[in-house]
Amino acid sequence: MVPRRKDLSHEQRMALHDGLAIPAHPLALDEHRQLDETRQRALTQYYIASGAGGIAVGVHSTQFEIRDEPYNLFEPVLRMAAEEVEKANLTRPFLKVAGICGPTEQALAEIEIATQLGYDAGLVSMGGLKDWSEEQHLNRIKELAKHIPIIGFYLQPSVGGRTFSFDFWRQFANIEGVIAIKMAPFNRYQTIDVVRAVCYSDRCDEIALYTGNDDNIVNDLLTTYSFQVNGKTVEKQIVGGLLGHWAVWTQKAVLLLEEIKSVRGNKEIAAKWLQRNVEVTDSNAAFFDPAHHFEGCIPGIHEVLRRQGLLAGRWCLNPNEELSLGQMEEIDRVYRDYPHLNDDAFVERNLSKWMKA
Repeated sequence: MVPRRKDLSHEQRMALHDGLAIPAHPLALDEHRQLDETRQRALTQYYIASGAGGIAVGVHSTQFEIRDEPYNLFEPVLRMAAEEVEKANLTRPFLKVAGICGPTEQALAEIEIATQLGYDAGLVSMGGLKDWSEEQHLNRIKELAKHIPIIGFYLQPSVGGRTFSFDFWRQFANIEGVIAIKMAPFNRYQTIDVVRAVCYSDRCDEIALYTGNDDNIVNDLLTTYSFQVNGKTVEKQIVGGLLGHWAVWTQKAVLLLEEIKSVRGNKEIAAKWLQRNVEVTDSNAAFFDPAHHFEGCIPGIHEVLRRQGLLAGRWCLNPNEELSLGQMEEIDRVYRDYPHLNDDAFVERNLSKWMKA
């Protein structure tokens, strides 16, 4: 039976609203495409040591196939990550976020596993339900939010998402138990729709906004959104990121977020930040493969982690998932052009420790 919702602690809620770097956790496989437990656990330790404020497990970067009958890896990968967080005995707030997907019955079963393992929130995908009406989606979220704090997820249509209306997001934000929304439509219009909808909702101050827009990370985090709501000026910021992109070069991503926090509110943002946005987006293009409709996004993440020694190879559960033509050369290029963005030296100093633990 799915337990009733356990809300975030005060410290976790404050940290969520201040802004956290939350990487989307990949799946470590060996050459036989079997779970590599040592490296799976080492990845979690890497994210913790990098200063991340949480991890998202069972999401797209973890490969949706973990739920399929031949593999049955959903519970094991969530459990291993939770165990490593527990062992770390952290003194800072840290969020364990479980990826939740499928129709209501499946989603509730996944929430039951996640809550039993001590997960703090569920990142709920609305993909794969294309025939559902907006009302059906909202009713599903209302049911799920009774059992776990919910992070909404606006996924771009090119990788299985769909477009939702402004009114949908306003009603979504009004659901008790929704604590945040991750925006990843890769679309300025749709991103503004979500921010404006939250500002128009009755729970504006209770919703933390997170970027998943890998094509605009820095600008998203620097922008203050301002709207006139019932004659009043309401402002809202995207405070942190829950990103597949932050599954690599994570230590530098954490430092980037902290530096951005330090300059928020500065009305004259230096031109260097516009350039940094281009650098990060260009790197993401190499990793996520938009040139080929994101077909190489998971192998792209794996290739960077392979170069650092965190993964043994790029293997995915689906043997057809590989780097696209020219993607390896693009990863070479961004490594060469933006050496200040990678955290290879940090990984090299700590890898042997993570692999032994």
